[in-house]
Amino acid sequence: MLSKSLGSLFALAIVPALAQVPNLPASPQNVSVVTPRQHAPRRVYGLVPERVEGNVTVSDSTNWSGYAVTGSSFTTAKGSWTVPTVNCTKTPNTYAAFWVGIDGWTSTTVEQTGTDSDCDGKSPSYYAWYEFYPNPSELISSVAVAPGDQMSASVTYSGTEFTITITNETTGKSYSKSGKVSGAKRSSAEWIAEAPCCTNSGGILPLADFGTVDLGDDHTGISGTNDATDSSVSGPIGDFGSAIQEAIMVNGSTGADEAVPSALSSDGTSFTVAWDSE
Repeated sequence: MLSKSLGSLFALAIVPALAQVPNLPASPQNVSVVTPRQHAPRRVYGLVPERVEGNVTVSDSTNWSGYAVTGSSFTTAKGSWTVPTVNCTKTPNTYAAFWVGIDGWTSTTVEQTGTDSDCDGKSPSYYAWYEFYPNPSELISSVAVAPGDQMSASVTYSGTEFTITITNETTGKSYSKSGKVSGAKRSSAEWIAEAPCCTNSGGILPLADFGTVDLGDDHTGISGTNDATDSSVSGPIGDFGSAIQEAIMVNGSTGADEAVPSALSSDGTSFTVAWDSE
């Protein structure tokens, strides 16, 4: 990995400043939401250029860590992960999201669903959500989430609508929702650990210490994850060849690593993301 120069360049965002905040219900059961947040498109850290490692293009981001595949006319993205435990004694008032989605790598919408492992002060908070960004995030109160739960999720496109489905495989609870998203490009699919946003000024929130999160079939035993389908490829991340993208989350001020993905597994389905710093 290339060293990070701290010259006079600035971290560049590929999306406009965020104005909206999620529409979260007041005091949902077993959930305490500290700060309204959205799960936004990728923001690029501009101090280090993209680099190719094997057939994977690696870049630094101030809010995403994980893998994406790029292409055209994506119709499906499927993912699975194990809900990680957050260390709220170490990182109080922090946030971490884990999700699968379509769009957002270089476009301004994201159709996504996932879970958060947040710290309300020093108390952990775990919950499921979906979002058709730039619309607000919506809490899924009917699907309870706890550390160690096995989650599966998908985002599909048919006709003119996207459909998100998220299932807690441990409890058997599931939820689906369909909707239209104006301007969606369907140009990427992603499997991401994220520092969500937003502060009142639109900034990214501090990342909770989630330890390591496991994503994909090899870790969860849920077949068909992490897979995607676009106009020319249908299969796991590894089947997308030179269209595979990796994001390393870095601090927007210092360039220090915050969350780092592992290499893909030999079957191209799975990886981990390790927390490094807040």
